[in-house]
Amino acid sequence: MCEKTVCFQHIDEIKEFVNAACRCSFDIDIVHDRMTIDAKSILGVLSLEYNKKLCVRYEQPDDAFESVLGKFAVA
Repeated sequence: MCEKTVCFQHIDEIKEFVNAACRCSFDIDIVHDRMTIDAKSILGVLSLEYNKKLCVRYEQPDDAFESVLGKFAVA
């Protein structure tokens, strides 16, 4: 299981992230507090608060997905 912390500033960033997640064949989730959201669901991701640190969990490394994920990664 791979894990990264991200933060989105704009809806366009969320759309780019969800599009990248949808191209992956494995499950990707976003965890915030006690909620787990399917990262491939645009409505699910939009329901989360902007400017908050979110934990992205995914099953296996994928260079294309991780390059998009890196744009939104925070320390």
